[in-house]
Amino acid sequence: MKRFTYLFTLFMLCYTPLHASEYSATQGDVIAIELNHSNQKPSLYCFGKSWPVKALANGAWRGWVGVDMKKKPKHYNIHWKQGKKSLSTDTLLVNKGNFRISRITVKKSMAVFNKKTLHRIRQEVKTLKATYIEPVKAKVNIVMHFLPVKGIESTPFGAQRYVNGEPRAPHSGIDIAAPAGSSIRLPLAGTVLMVTDMYLNGKTVAIGHGNGLVSLYSHMQSTTLKKGEWIKTGSEIGKVGETGRATGPHLHWGVRFNNARVNPSSMLQSKQHHS
Repeated sequence: MKRFTYLFTLFMLCYTPLHASEYSATQGDVIAIELNHSNQKPSLYCFGKSWPVKALANGAWRGWVGVDMKKKPKHYNIHWKQGKKSLSTDTLLVNKGNFRISRITVKKSMAVFNKKTLHRIRQEVKTLKATYIEPVKAKVNIVMHFLPVKGIESTPFGAQRYVNGEPRAPHSGIDIAAPAGSSIRLPLAGTVLMVTDMYLNGKTVAIGHGNGLVSLYSHMQSTTLKKGEWIKTGSEIGKVGETGRATGPHLHWGVRFNNARVNPSSMLQSKQHHS
């Protein structure tokens, strides 16, 4: 009995759980938020935005919030509402991400741009960004079921990029190195919003999954997708390549959630523990 009491006391000293209404996340995370009971569908708000909500059993609800990779580390309020009525106010602590340095060397034309090329790049980025806010009708599902390709993570999410020694924007997705021609499969069903060949991203596909969720697949060797198609989970969407600014065959996999740049890995079924 004394041994049990000692072990229990030691466990309690080492384990300090968050209060039920407190959540913790790292920059770039997508986290699940829950409300125990509401007879009608509630609304979920955080960072001045509305987030998708799904019904669970016995009047419980689950919502998802995406933390942008550059969101300032501090406490934020999470509001559950029924119309104008407040149901609950939770707290989200955003922690600073531990992002690594990534350095690549490419030919000069992929690092220093003339006026014409710079104009093309800016127009392509503008077109791509437009897909992040394009509405898509779909059931609430904010879970990626698997990695889109089998390979090795060559550049992680959030890495500070240096191209030919010059600093660039942080890496807003993950790079998965795989043999050229490897099959790329869609981790979550959605509508094709864009199929294009970009100067830096190479052959690129954007897929809208509904509820503010858009996934991006770049540097592809080839794809047969057409804009407007509905693609089922697990379907092949293309082949791995090294088009655009790439130092070898790989897939760049990025995700935007309500325009927040989030880590695709944090949305995998094994990380979310929810379907």
